[in-house]
Amino acid sequence: MNIELRHLRYFVAVADTLHFGKAAERLGMSQPPLSQQIRQLEESLGARLLTRTNRRVALTEPGRVFLQEARDILARVDHAVDLTQRAQRGELGELRIGFTRTTPLSQDIPRAIFAFRQRYPAVHLQLEEMNSLQQIDALLERRLQVGILRPGTLPTSLLSKRLFRDPLVAVMRSDHPAIKRVGTRGKLAVKALAQEPFVVFARSAGAGVHEHVMSLCRTAGFAPRISQEAREASTIIGLVAAGFGVSILPNSCSHIQVEGVSYVPLVDANAMSEIHVVYREDERSPLVPRMLQLLLAVKS
Repeated sequence: MNIELRHLRYFVAVADTLHFGKAAERLGMSQPPLSQQIRQLEESLGARLLTRTNRRVALTEPGRVFLQEARDILARVDHAVDLTQRAQRGELGELRIGFTRTTPLSQDIPRAIFAFRQRYPAVHLQLEEMNSLQQIDALLERRLQVGILRPGTLPTSLLSKRLFRDPLVAVMRSDHPAIKRVGTRGKLAVKALAQEPFVVFARSAGAGVHEHVMSLCRTAGFAPRISQEAREASTIIGLVAAGFGVSILPNSCSHIQVEGVSYVPLVDANAMSEIHVVYREDERSPLVPRMLQLLLAVKS
């Protein structure tokens, strides 16, 4: 038995019109080849599908049964083609995105994700909170397709584009004498913190900020005296409020309001963190460039 999709389409056209001439016109072919194809289909099935006279064409009982199944098959094929083409255009599928703990504190990134969901509602977005090092590993292992993080040195198989700069700020108790010296609109130099105890991200937290802060302090001429380490920005800010020391955090963390804590801009030129979108160089999913386009469109 050798039945092809074209046989089904030919048969459905004849069954719809009950007229070989009209069916041939709809299909864009002449009548004799159409009649021949229907005969081949009947021979393959071993069943008469149509009765033909000079005046009329009618469906047989086997023809009515076959017509319903043929319609179902063609509808499923058309649906499969549509889904495949939409997937190729990046309109459906699954996109796995990693983000750091502070990412939602930026307005731009949630705005881009919302726009993606509005534009591509059939795409399932799988969002996972991971620190920067975890995201890099997940990208390399293909557990993520897009990472939003504060990168250090990236493997050569990963590409990145900067989304925005996030200034670093000093986090201090509001009654700290340095705040009175610089005033409410002033900026503080990192070297002014040389004698202060520091509350910092634990290196194992992989937050991407730890090394930056250490480098910033070294450039200012001192190694920070670390009094406490923590894995969450909110914990660090709480420890500052409790008098354990000062900290340096991205300005995006200033959305976390804790009574008795102030965020003071830093005057140092390199007191600047960056948020990047990172993806594999060999990434082939059409969903990734769609997300990149929206992320880059709303970047600060």
